[in-house]
Amino acid sequence: MRGLTISAHGGTEQIEFRTDLAEPPLRRESDVRIRMRAAALNHLDLFLLKGLPGVTITAPWILGADGTGVVESVGSSVSNVKAGDMVVINPGLSDRTCEYCLAGEQPLCPRYGILGEHHPGTMAELVVVPAVNVLKIPTDSDVAESAAFTLATLTAYRMLVTRAQVRAGERVLIWGIGGGVAIACLQIAKMLGAHVTVTSGSDDKLARAIALGADDTINHTTVDVGREIRARTGKKGVHVVVDSVGEATWSQSLGALGRAGRIVTCGGTSGPMLTTDVRKLFWNQWSILGSTMGNDAEFAAIVALFSEGRLRLPVDRVYPLEQGRTAFERLETGGQFGKIVVAI
Repeated sequence: MRGLTISAHGGTEQIEFRTDLAEPPLRRESDVRIRMRAAALNHLDLFLLKGLPGVTITAPWILGADGTGVVESVGSSVSNVKAGDMVVINPGLSDRTCEYCLAGEQPLCPRYGILGEHHPGTMAELVVVPAVNVLKIPTDSDVAESAAFTLATLTAYRMLVTRAQVRAGERVLIWGIGGGVAIACLQIAKMLGAHVTVTSGSDDKLARAIALGADDTINHTTVDVGREIRARTGKKGVHVVVDSVGEATWSQSLGALGRAGRIVTCGGTSGPMLTTDVRKLFWNQWSILGSTMGNDAEFAAIVALFSEGRLRLPVDRVYPLEQGRTAFERLETGGQFGKIVVAI
């Protein structure tokens, strides 16, 4: 079986295209085996490549969290999909038995794990996952868009709809437009009726964000974003800030946040340690919200929006699986707008 793997942590030089991988069998009666057609890259893949605290890989480790393909076979108890169905994969796996899973909050499961990080990933010809982690999509769906869709959109949906509860007419600030989660946040915020300001260090990316529906833009290399937002809003600030950059932007995010505002994050690409003046936190009655992936109901909601053609992520470039290392090198530069996909 062909696949994209690593055998040790490090840089992109560790990425290896292989043709001798063992094909995964159906392990349980609730599993499905998918012949993959494409997979997409996420910043999570770069973090895994470099090494994550508490995460251990077994060589050869298959990369990738996102993907789409055609169901090849199913276990005896599977009824939601059948052989021949085109599906997308929810990369988050949980034990389905803990109190959080039983309450419908799978991402809070103590045994929660993500494909490509805690479990072998999607960048291979065949993938086996529980049937609850796949949903059918129209057979004529664009393969690259399908592969690029799930992780970023699921993350964005939970952040804005479930955690921050964005409402029509609210002002939303999104840092770092260009990556999948930020673009999905822009699209979902506009779908909810919000006024959206996005930031980037690239004027080209800001122009492309306007074309996707952004109301306002800020080049964050030239101004203090917090001060700029307050100037543009008559010192009121925004209702919601989406900040997954972390250390480099946190103080500016709080500077942009209005009274009773909410700041929501799913990561910290510039560093994990944040400093917050607790006096401003309680005086302004801010809410700081963490968010990871999404539950079954949120997965079903975004796949329905995808299938209806209402929510799609732009695809930056598509590479053949054999050129997977080149795809990772592009992601590492940060020059992409939208998702990078490998065709399998």
